[in-house]
Amino acid sequence: MMPAAPVIRLDPRDNVVVARAALPAGTEIPGEGVMALQDVPAGHKLATSHIAKGAPVLKYATVIGYAGEDIAPGTWMHTHNVLVDEIQKDYRFGEDYVAADLLPEDQRATFMGIERPDGRVGTRNYIGIFITVNCSATVARKIAAYFDEERLADFPNVDGVVPFIHNQGCGMEATGEPMDLLHRTLSGYIRHPNIAGAVVCSLGCERNSLERFFADTALETGLMLHTIRMQDVGGTAAAIEAGKQAVREMLPEANKAVRSRQSASHLRIGLQCGGSDGFSGLSANPALGKAVDILARHGGTAILSETPELYGIEHTLTARARDEATGRALLDRIKWWLDYTDGKDVQMQGVVGPGNQDGGLANVIEKSLGGAKKGGMTGIEAVYRYAEPVTARGLVFMDTPGYDPVAATGQIAGGANLVCFTTGRGSCFGSFPAPTIKLATNTPMFSRMAGDMDINCGAVIDGEMTLDAMGEVIFDRILAVASGETSKSEALGVGAEEFAPWPIGVTG
Repeated sequence: MMPAAPVIRLDPRDNVVVARAALPAGTEIPGEGVMALQDVPAGHKLATSHIAKGAPVLKYATVIGYAGEDIAPGTWMHTHNVLVDEIQKDYRFGEDYVAADLLPEDQRATFMGIERPDGRVGTRNYIGIFITVNCSATVARKIAAYFDEERLADFPNVDGVVPFIHNQGCGMEATGEPMDLLHRTLSGYIRHPNIAGAVVCSLGCERNSLERFFADTALETGLMLHTIRMQDVGGTAAAIEAGKQAVREMLPEANKAVRSRQSASHLRIGLQCGGSDGFSGLSANPALGKAVDILARHGGTAILSETPELYGIEHTLTARARDEATGRALLDRIKWWLDYTDGKDVQMQGVVGPGNQDGGLANVIEKSLGGAKKGGMTGIEAVYRYAEPVTARGLVFMDTPGYDPVAATGQIAGGANLVCFTTGRGSCFGSFPAPTIKLATNTPMFSRMAGDMDINCGAVIDGEMTLDAMGEVIFDRILAVASGETSKSEALGVGAEEFAPWPIGVTG
């Protein structure tokens, strides 16, 4: 096998390439006719031609910023000389839309899933302990903790009893989007196909009252949905005992769930990236995009999110929208974020986090360019607000923050029964009740953090696999984990504390 080139060229029109490994100053770059003028860290960029001050810097044939000075060929390109400025965008609508080439139903992939009475299919079988307000958080934790492995031994089809704790429910706006968003999130989890039954704990005097929550979301108590009001049952200890009894009553019914062969069309995958680096947009993200295109052909659904981390390249997504209305719905969410973050020191205003910078990302536009690759090439079928139920098939967009726990919580509330999470720096994220598969962008990090990473997409950077082949590997792992194979984060018990509804609005 020929040794891999020291740099990666992403498009013939680009005026930068990406260092496959650290390049000492003086390194000759075969095929580019340039020599590194400075040390270039792995995942960082190197100019391959003269770039005049103010001229666009191109990666994937997309503007990621402008030269802050006259750039000589071979120059290390990063935050010091790639500046963010207003980029002229061509907001085309639907011109690049490609509908999924659906396979006939009898040719679609299958997995071993859990079919619920309403026809939805889960990938896990949990009992959830929920709260209306943080005042009942300890009660929920103690109820769930009681049902350890020994006490669940007689219920082998139940994956666990999990508390879902948040910091909201009172001292917040009683009407409008903040309360609506919290209601959507909680009810989305309670109704989730991976949740067999639920207990909802409240204090009794909070703004997010049980009565209003159930009325606004059309939830109804029954055998598999119980409520506990601490002030009515006699306080903390009594509420814990009531919760234990409620779970005991649900366990025999929850244990009746068995896996059966199901079409991959029932899969809804939340797409996440965190701790991104210069390789994210070259390996794990586009490889996940290949898997998304495969999933769409099999009738499944993928949810692209993290709105602030798509800013700057949103015009490429409007071109992939199924129609102008869908494209404009996406732009409406971008505008909301621009207003929301105006004057704030956040990445949507241009500067990405220290880990992203160390990994080779110069600004939010370059990060967004890589992040969008998770969505593959399939057309965007619909746009959803945070935690809204996802009903469309194929690739869809959900408006969420870029912060991973909050973003994934919205996707799972919308119905994602599995999450695929790419990382270059080494995020240790996990999620319940939908398991997370973590995809490493580079081999050194994968080797260093093998206990947390499920798939090494660094094989693409190493020249050992193509993106298409890696996409097949990811799709196969999706089917395996959806069928019950334990992901790395599940094995570590990571996920219960990562439930994080978006806390917009005023706390007072």
